[in-house]
Amino acid sequence: MTRALRGFADGLVSVLLAGYLTRLGFTPFEVGAIVTGTLLGSAAVTIAVGLAGQGIARRHVLFVAALLMVATGVGFAGLSRFWPLLLVAVVGTLNPTAGDVSVFLPVEQAVLAETVRGADRTAVFAWYNVVGTLAGGLGALASGVPEASARLTGVDPLAAERGGFLFYAVVAVVVAVLYRRLSPSIERPATAGQAPLARSRRVVLRLAALFSLDSFGGGFVVQSLVVLWLYRRFQLAAPTAGAIFFGAGMVGALSQFLSGRLAARIGHVRTMVYTHLPANLFLVLAGVVPSAPLAVTFLLLRASLSQMDVPARQAYVMALVPPEERMAASTITNVPRSLAAAVPPLLAGMLLDRSSFGWPLVVGGVLKALYDVLLLVQFRTLCPPTEP
Repeated sequence: MTRALRGFADGLVSVLLAGYLTRLGFTPFEVGAIVTGTLLGSAAVTIAVGLAGQGIARRHVLFVAALLMVATGVGFAGLSRFWPLLLVAVVGTLNPTAGDVSVFLPVEQAVLAETVRGADRTAVFAWYNVVGTLAGGLGALASGVPEASARLTGVDPLAAERGGFLFYAVVAVVVAVLYRRLSPSIERPATAGQAPLARSRRVVLRLAALFSLDSFGGGFVVQSLVVLWLYRRFQLAAPTAGAIFFGAGMVGALSQFLSGRLAARIGHVRTMVYTHLPANLFLVLAGVVPSAPLAVTFLLLRASLSQMDVPARQAYVMALVPPEERMAASTITNVPRSLAAAVPPLLAGMLLDRSSFGWPLVVGGVLKALYDVLLLVQFRTLCPPTEP
């Protein structure tokens, strides 16, 4: 439930963000800087939680993060100058991507991994991601509501978009209440003197490096900037882009149900690579085609495959490490991804400042394809131990 609520709120504001900041008078470079700030801030908070390891109360972390989400929504709704908004972006929880890159993710992943059997883990992670993706798609679709309501009521469009960020804060209040109701059984006793990754450091660091390359490429195509590119390249308005990302979210969500079956048949690593590599080729094609229908077609084709690797990847990491190191492993494999994704939006904003051509999509697709090849070469023979 919390993943779905956060996904809906993230999907809404990720589409609204670029247009909202543009209405405030910000340049594409400044929009990219704020997107970069959100990713850097998420990385810093998440790594602090991960280094604390099992010595922290999971329920308290989730509750405090939800309160920070409330403050983020209020801050974006109430501020209009660049530097204050950049500060809120850095310390807040705003998510400009189609996926989850926040401090919530490693804590929830560690809890889920310990509540199901190893054989069921990929399927459970698929459901966890599907509800988030479906909700994110609905949130992207709902991003057209502020503009439509402004037209019907005569309200200033900027004020209507501010209402979207206030709604983000309201959702965070509901999430905080749900976290307060979690059972104490999700906590794990701390082991005195044990390092966060005492037994699995080497393999986790290798995976983190590869996942960072993938995320670096993905940083060029965060949803907020793809919306901006569609507008500059093909003059597609935010509501139209929201509908497109809704369709992409639905397609991507449904495809994840195949991940568990594929992983059981061909293994986690091959599932990741054989679905992810074609998706990245479609991303490159979307950036070079000359018309909006073709670009949207390739973006939807990419969406049909690009998320199938996610539950397989999450289950693979959780299966490779012992239970007491799962939260740290999730953090170390997710935080570098957030850090690696922080700089590319700034570079993508610079590229869009100079040209409406799809350079961010081309660069991002090539880098992510390189990750697929390296992952297959390095990990195709490393299988996780069998669990009951």
